Amino acid sequence: MSLVFSTPISIRFAHCDPAGIVFYPRYFELINGVVEDWCAQALGMSFHEMHMVQGIGLPTVHIETDFVKTSVMGDELVAELRVTKLGRASATVEIQMLGQEQDLRLKASLVLVMAQVQERKAIALPIALREQMQKYLASECA
Repeated sequence: MSLVFSTPISIRFAHCDPAGIVFYPRYFELINGVVEDWCAQALGMSFHEMHMVQGIGLPTVHIETDFVKTSVMGDELVAELRVTKLGRASATVEIQMLGQEQDLRLKASLVLVMAQVQERKAIALPIALREQMQKYLASECA
């Protein structure tokens, strides 16, 4: 059975456009925050550790997003992250953001690639990081 990483998201004034709904580019910032939280809280390697100490990063190289239902200031969402594919240097993850009624607000699929920050080239996922990611690989994908 695979794990699902879950983290709360509070929709704030800064996320919204003048109509009071989340301005779609802000979702990409929220998505990146989910990945950053997953790395720090579930994988045991913060972005600070990756970027500033080890000189590696996990940039998004591809993203597909469906904006299913609007969210407004004051909404409390839950983001769920699952790994759907794990490669030598990459991980494909699916992120869903759900409202308080478990209603789907957003669904995104991201390809993350491990890279050397200075050289800006892909490298193999570190073994310890890969092993932690494996725990989140969706059962039907394993």
